Amino acid sequence: MTLQQLQYIISLNRHRSFAKAAETCGVTQPTLSKMIAKLEDELDVRIFSRTNKYVEPTSIGRKIIAQAEKVATEVGRIEELVAETKDHVSGYFRLSVGPSIAPYILPDFIRIYESEYTSVSLAIEEMRIENMFESLLSNNIDAGIAIGGKSKDGIFEIPLYQEPFWVYLAENCRRKLPVFSPEQLSHENMWIMKEAQCLRESAFSFCKAKETGRRVYEAGNIETLVRVVDANGGFTIIPEMHIPLLNTQQKENVRPLAGDHGSRRKVSIYIRHDYVREKLLNTVIATIIKIIPSHMIENSIVKYGVRL
Repeated sequence: MTLQQLQYIISLNRHRSFAKAAETCGVTQPTLSKMIAKLEDELDVRIFSRTNKYVEPTSIGRKIIAQAEKVATEVGRIEELVAETKDHVSGYFRLSVGPSIAPYILPDFIRIYESEYTSVSLAIEEMRIENMFESLLSNNIDAGIAIGGKSKDGIFEIPLYQEPFWVYLAENCRRKLPVFSPEQLSHENMWIMKEAQCLRESAFSFCKAKETGRRVYEAGNIETLVRVVDANGGFTIIPEMHIPLLNTQQKENVRPLAGDHGSRRKVSIYIRHDYVREKLLNTVIATIIKIIPSHMIENSIVKYGVRL
């Protein structure tokens, strides 16, 4: 039994295709098939059931693959520990970003990161937080940036920044006050979007009252919600970093919220509890600090970065 064979069965389980698994592992399909068959002969069990239509692990195969993933993770951690001792930051970093955050940070993040850390291979994917946590625990990604305040066993949260919300009004809205207080937002003309605007820790959380607002739960993004308001009237709330994306006329329809009522969303970076590549993680933190307005960034992140 070799580490290479374990990597082959992990890849085949992930792709459920000999061709895709072989491509991922950088070998020919016959080589991958032969090495997996050799491992099955050595263990005297069938790890995968194969037909012309599908490939799937057997009952004992699932247990073997789960153990193989643990072994591969630990071996990878040894490589990461060695990499951390070197002055030059390099390697492969896999980052996921929540869809309600990605439009505001990814364009500049990719530009800055790839120009400053040329020895790091960066891969980014948008993920909802449930999939993000699953990918972190299965070691498919290194870190994820998403709405803060979430928790899951085996996941560590590092607060990054807090972004204020503003009121966005329709052009014909009759309630064009210069400043809005929270109590003035609770009526039938308010549109909200579950994932981006569910302020669970806010004094006026839009999640608490089910009858509050016209609830557009599955709107794809804030831009879509702004268009809904433009077309249907009423108002919504938008994160501050969306304001520069509005056109000149739309910017005239933005109003602040009075006081500090918790009307902001917390954004964090999530990692596995046993993640060790501190230097590589801090390249991401350093890039985020250059993108996010200084009044939003957590002071401890600016002063100390991340210490694992």
